[in-house]
Amino acid sequence: MTSTDLFSPLLRAARHIATVVSVAAISATIFTMWSPASLLPSGASKAISEAIATRVASDRTPVPLVVPTAAAPTQPLIGIVAGHSGPQNDPGAVCPDGLTERGVNEDVANRVKATLESSGYRVDVLNEFDDRLVAYRAIALVSIHSDSCSYINEFATGFKVARALYDQVPEKSDKLVACLTDRYQKRTEMNFHAGSITPDMTSYHGFNEIAAETPAAIIEVGFLNLDGDLLTNHPDLVAQGVAEGILCFARNEG
Repeated sequence: MTSTDLFSPLLRAARHIATVVSVAAISATIFTMWSPASLLPSGASKAISEAIATRVASDRTPVPLVVPTAAAPTQPLIGIVAGHSGPQNDPGAVCPDGLTERGVNEDVANRVKATLESSGYRVDVLNEFDDRLVAYRAIALVSIHSDSCSYINEFATGFKVARALYDQVPEKSDKLVACLTDRYQKRTEMNFHAGSITPDMTSYHGFNEIAAETPAAIIEVGFLNLDGDLLTNHPDLVAQGVAEGILCFARNEG
């Protein structure tokens, strides 16, 4: 027997073992990749499924689109002074029945405010000596007053409007005065009492306090004596006339 005949069975055995080992390794790999859930440890299949589902859901969650909102446009500001109002306890003109100029002015001013706000404007109702008047800026400032409650004569009736004697923006303030005069007269059918415009009106203290570029006017809405019925029993009509005059200016109407 030769040495070759002796080692041939051993070589064949070694090759057989190697083949078996290779097949076992491949089978183990395939088994690991495709193991049915029933062959995994208890609860492992459920945990893996939940983890996968959570990951998929997370990946598909839509990202909210953030759209920047445009800033709301600033509404034009109008200032209304209620004549004689404020903490100084100044009633203005006082009638025998207790009616005060201050009360009439405040009532009209608040009604004007409501009308202007309903038309899209911001409105400040200011006291007579309001701290906010200092360097006050607005598209217009109108101070509302009433005239004497004493009987002067049969001609002491009607309204009047004026601007500052030394106005810094006279063209704008003249336009404001013209609008107030026209619209108030048409709405109330009162006469314009130009003869009683006094230095107290053209040198009104508020004109000197506000910013130079703010157009301003003062209006005496009527005499508390002969025009008392209109001022006290028809304040909506009075306020509408003032508001329409301011809107005429603010909208640059003819």
